[in-house]
Amino acid sequence: RLIREGVVVFTGELESLKRFKDDVKEVAKGYDCGMQIKNYNDIKEGDIIECFREVEVKKKLK
Repeated sequence: RLIREGVVVFTGELESLKRFKDDVKEVAKGYDCGMQIKNYNDIKEGDIIECFREVEVKKKLK
């Protein structure tokens, strides 16, 4: 999701993550990378990109 001035302005999927020109699955802290968010291109200086993974958990009956 993309947060601007403390407000979530967009929630969506990461379309690509690159280190130099290579597609990667992760980038270590402190290294530069490029990313593209699916169906969103209005990223501005100062925006915060917060990544998370939604996991579906089946409920069990007791």
